[in-house]
Amino acid sequence: MGKPLTEQELHNLAMNHVGKELEESGYEFIAVNSKLKKHPQFVCVDKDNQYYFVIVRVVILPDNPNNYDVVWMESFKKHAREQNAKVLYAGVGLGNVNGKRLPIYLNEEYLLEYNGIQVIETHLN
Repeated sequence: MGKPLTEQELHNLAMNHVGKELEESGYEFIAVNSKLKKHPQFVCVDKDNQYYFVIVRVVILPDNPNNYDVVWMESFKKHAREQNAKVLYAGVGLGNVNGKRLPIYLNEEYLLEYNGIQVIETHLN
């Protein structure tokens, strides 16, 4: 049996999945921050020079990767508006294929629940 992934390694694994999708979608990376609990993880621009702040959140399955802290997100959306940026959210669920109570191991197969990048509206309600 291999070495269980640390919280930082799980976060990096999730960022790799999201980064590939951003790259395939044509976004250009301006900055990448892989430190835990530092947001955003990616700052990107599209072909029209629109800035995007991308938040990547990893959870251990069966937790729902699409759920996020709504109150915290409101403060982050305010920051994005001040920077004339849009917010993208990518929730990534990871799990051990042999059972939900087992850790995820380095270089071993794992479960992935990823529904893609969500646009978070930054307009005031």
